[in-house]
Amino acid sequence: MCDALKTAMNDSHAAKDTHARALAINLDASYYGSFAEIGAGQETARWFLTVGAASGTVAQTISAYDKAVSDDTYGAGTRYVSRPRLLAMLDREYKLLVERLGPSRGQDTRFFAFANTVATRNFKGDNEQHGWVGLRFQAEPLAETNDVLLHVNLLDPSAAEQQEALGVLGVNLIYSAHFARDNSEAFLDSLMGDLRNDRLEIDVLDLAGPVFAGQDPAAWCVQLLRQKIAQAILFDPAGHVDEPSSVLRKRPLVVDRGRFETVDPFHAAMLKSAQRALEVEGVALGREPQTVLELALHPFIDDDAPDDAAILSRIRNMLSIGPALLSDLPEGFRLVPYLRRYTQEPIRLVGGVSLLARLLQTQFYHALPGSLLEGMGKLFASSVVFYVYPMPREAVDAALGPEMARKICVPNATVIGADDLVVPSPLNHLYRYLRETGRIVPIEASSGE
Repeated sequence: MCDALKTAMNDSHAAKDTHARALAINLDASYYGSFAEIGAGQETARWFLTVGAASGTVAQTISAYDKAVSDDTYGAGTRYVSRPRLLAMLDREYKLLVERLGPSRGQDTRFFAFANTVATRNFKGDNEQHGWVGLRFQAEPLAETNDVLLHVNLLDPSAAEQQEALGVLGVNLIYSAHFARDNSEAFLDSLMGDLRNDRLEIDVLDLAGPVFAGQDPAAWCVQLLRQKIAQAILFDPAGHVDEPSSVLRKRPLVVDRGRFETVDPFHAAMLKSAQRALEVEGVALGREPQTVLELALHPFIDDDAPDDAAILSRIRNMLSIGPALLSDLPEGFRLVPYLRRYTQEPIRLVGGVSLLARLLQTQFYHALPGSLLEGMGKLFASSVVFYVYPMPREAVDAALGPEMARKICVPNATVIGADDLVVPSPLNHLYRYLRETGRIVPIEASSGE
């Protein structure tokens, strides 16, 4: 390693300053690659071209903005902002780089290809502002390649600011893969250097290649939530973390929020009953409803949140029923605004009567200026209905504790439904309003339950 590179890495700014990170890469003569960026200018390449010593790093930059040019270059048939398009870009750029330069400098060079394909804010601001960002790299000359893929939601209010954030993220990704890839905590700290989580969020982090052998990409994605880099991550039915819009976009949703310490036939039966109830409503649906199981990383009612191993075990069990959403949204009223990022279709929350009883407790809404009333407004806004599934009394006792269950349930009933709750005054007036306006709706237990 050259003296200049050692100096750059030992400098206190090397861990947090974008200029120093780009310069550290440029001063490493063994690291050499191509940049392909579509949708937000060439903001990552610009950093390497302006900090100095760019000839030590940059083999080529390209921006295939025109759709016909992009299709001719990377192939047609995929969405322009998608994982498949990103992989096509990495495949082509890395292959060309090695074909052109491998014979002359492959013995001493760690080649890489950086790519992104993004949609920044349009003029009206009504588009989905997100992107896929990826890096393919060698850890050593002549070694097998490794991949890091990210899905990013852009949160800045202007296209110019989003472009700037993407440029910083690109530098951080290349630097982190080079110098901070040994564990998720160090990698994510480095990845978000000079960035705040109100500027962008990363809800997919995928890893492949020998340098990540033994690492679980799903566990790294859980760390995205723990470090407040994402609000939620979505596991598809195959167990892979994917962008939430792949499952949620423009779909009517039936969402079961729970702890899922076990996944029992009860959950599948409840979702089936909720789907039947939505059909009976007769509301116009743009597409087939999608069921989702949602687990909060830090449940509001739990003193001891589960660790990563327990979380991933629960997720695997949840996937036996359908897609699983893991969120950093402790209170239920925060879930609906998140889901509304992806769909304006009807949302139907479904849960047992014990969950409904918890939703009506004021303790969950102290953080809101309008307390419980504001929370109810957020929860039931814009075509949201809570389907209440009946539960045996002993199950309600187990969920709430016998003392609380006795206070809120009508006496002698063996099965407790939405209309068997005893809601104290003055909350009973709000509850009656929600029932009579169809925001809280009892549904029937499936046969055999």
